[in-house]
Amino acid sequence: MAGYDVYRVRSDFPLLSKGIIYFDNAATSLTPKQVVEAMTSYLLECRANIGRGAYPLAQQATNMYEEVRKKVAKFIGAKSNEIAFVKNTTEAINIISMGIKWRKEDNVVITALEHHSNMLPWIKASRLYGFELRVVRPKKNGLLAPEDFDRVIDENTKVVSVAHVSNVLGTIAPIQDVAKIAKSHGAMLLVDAAQSAPHMSIDVKKMDCDFLAFSAHKMCGPPGVGVLYVKENAEVEALAVGGGVVADASINDFKLVDRPHVFEAGTPPISDVIGLGAAIDYLSRLGLENIMKHEVELAQKLRNMISTIPHIRVLGPDKPQTGIISFAVDSVKAEDIALALGNLGVCVRAGFHCAIPLVRDVLGEKLGVVRASLYLYNTAEEVEKFAGILEEVIKLIKGV
Repeated sequence: MAGYDVYRVRSDFPLLSKGIIYFDNAATSLTPKQVVEAMTSYLLECRANIGRGAYPLAQQATNMYEEVRKKVAKFIGAKSNEIAFVKNTTEAINIISMGIKWRKEDNVVITALEHHSNMLPWIKASRLYGFELRVVRPKKNGLLAPEDFDRVIDENTKVVSVAHVSNVLGTIAPIQDVAKIAKSHGAMLLVDAAQSAPHMSIDVKKMDCDFLAFSAHKMCGPPGVGVLYVKENAEVEALAVGGGVVADASINDFKLVDRPHVFEAGTPPISDVIGLGAAIDYLSRLGLENIMKHEVELAQKLRNMISTIPHIRVLGPDKPQTGIISFAVDSVKAEDIALALGNLGVCVRAGFHCAIPLVRDVLGEKLGVVRASLYLYNTAEEVEKFAGILEEVIKLIKGV
């Protein structure tokens, strides 16, 4: 099914040998041995700070760190000076929302599909600076229509900020269409790629986006580091200042370094950056097209199997676009389903998935939804086993 041997790949992930079914990959993926080994090598053999040391060990650490920047740039089709390392996607979006010079007449366009991390920063900024926040609502199946963006974007739109892939429904946004509409009005485009970068090829030039953000921990890397792409000519100021970003300073003034380092105040998570580089190597060896094909085939199988189980409502399009499948169970809290599954060795996410407006208000699921999210190491056998366990759990809870 996959363009690689999924069973051999599974041996790279020791946690899978414990017999669990790990279907919580949209929250965080597992980490292969190769990533841990790369991080350990830095920590044990090259443990020095970067950027400021003149001695060979520090220079080696700096070179390793900067090589990852080049690797990330190649991974998304950017230039190295457009890549900043940040804590995660959330921090990246906050940097942009607080780093733009706002006017009261401005407006920002988001969608009702967004993760709270691509919603709250804009709400906060709109309260601080007085601009209008506009929201595009998806169809019931989670799909976004370009014409709905066309209706709300105008000459005062400063930023359009959209998730490339919904973390609840797995639907893919029509980014290139949105970019054309945004650019025709002079607006900037931010793409939340937290759920797409781990699974599909990204080219920021083809997307024509000004900003893009994603996290390492969803793509076989460690927690604690993310990526912020800032287009070379995009106007945005750094959020944090301090050590590591100073070009010159006096007792009452300072001058900052150029991009991308201006966005990286303080000592960065060097070992995590090294881990991100190893994760990109790992994904590149398998091939993102192979990974996506594998996930979508599994997701379709999963959707088909659980759709026949009584009391289940499967959400999203009939044909999954990614490896995310969410569902609700009649009159049962999503957390109760997840707890029962967890006790049987099945790891899924349940609740509102940091997307309360989508789950509660758009989808109308007041009791939350259960999300099964697949990745490169999951198998058809796991899908079949999951469906069987889920059916038994629902029978037990429903007293059937």
